[in-house]
Amino acid sequence: MARGNRLLVPQAKAAMDSFKYEAAQQVGVNLKQGYNGDLTSAQAGSIGGQMVKSMIQAYESGKSTMK
Repeated sequence: MARGNRLLVPQAKAAMDSFKYEAAQQVGVNLKQGYNGDLTSAQAGSIGGQMVKSMIQAYESGKSTMK
């Protein structure tokens, strides 16, 4: 059964949104509040990729509570 695109901890929404905008800025994508349907697949993928890269780096450096 798929759980979709829901956060396991709903209280983390603000932090995840902030993280997403930070990742977008790092890869040079202009992400705006609300609808971002004008982004290309490559742009959206680069944001997600940057987020994953940052999470992996945080985990490997021991700065994460994801352990």
